[in-house]
Amino acid sequence: MSTGQRTKLHGVFSTLTESKVGAGATAKQTLQKTYWFVEELKNEIVEVQPLNSNDVPSGPKNTVAKEEFLDNFEPEPEYYVEVVLPRIRNLDATIKRGEKHRDRSENYSAEYEFNSAIAVDENNVRANFGLGLTYLDRGETSRADDIFRRLVVLEAIFEPRHKHLFNEFGISLRKNCMIDQALEYYHKAESICKRDENLYLNIARAYFENGAVEDCLQYVNKSLDINPDHEEAGLFLEYMREIGYGGDRVADSECVAPQKIKNKKSPAPDFNFNI
Repeated sequence: MSTGQRTKLHGVFSTLTESKVGAGATAKQTLQKTYWFVEELKNEIVEVQPLNSNDVPSGPKNTVAKEEFLDNFEPEPEYYVEVVLPRIRNLDATIKRGEKHRDRSENYSAEYEFNSAIAVDENNVRANFGLGLTYLDRGETSRADDIFRRLVVLEAIFEPRHKHLFNEFGISLRKNCMIDQALEYYHKAESICKRDENLYLNIARAYFENGAVEDCLQYVNKSLDINPDHEEAGLFLEYMREIGYGGDRVADSECVAPQKIKNKKSPAPDFNFNI
């Protein structure tokens, strides 16, 4: 008897859907094949994601009980190896080229590669983050806003594997004075993710930049409620007290016209909080 670990399901599978075409005497039944990218998870659960017209996984992911999956999905190993896998690798290589160009501040070359990737998979999180960050690097806030609108409806941006890009994009929105977008972005994360003291501090910082003192304080305190020893939250709260918070706006925001605050002694701390 083998004691080796069982291989989990992975690759491309297909389903057949029967549909009726035409009407009356000319009506006929047809079968439509749909291809899915499949990954077996824990606890006998299988994750499935449809392939798009370019034969790469794209769009929402769903989960299916393994028993139900085995009853309804057929393996397509040749299609996976000969068609899908090469296209996934090509897409990944395109995105990596874009990321390298952006790391070197070669923003127009980065834009070209990210757009090429999005042409293959318009829902690709890394490509959209990369393109949005490229526009933000160039200060092109209108074009960055278009990408933001695409990203904010993709729940995949909140997956742990995209954590670094999520943080960088939020910080870049704020630093480009796209405060309303930053707040919408962070509040979407708040509605999906577990309570997180660093996410709350990101929200507080965005409210600070927007001059919304009471909202800023609310989220600083929410962060401290979770972690009373959070150093940055404590320093931020100390600064707010130092400048005499309580008015409608806070000074020292690059995105809000400075106003005189009673007892202001030092500039605002420029924290960036990673969730």
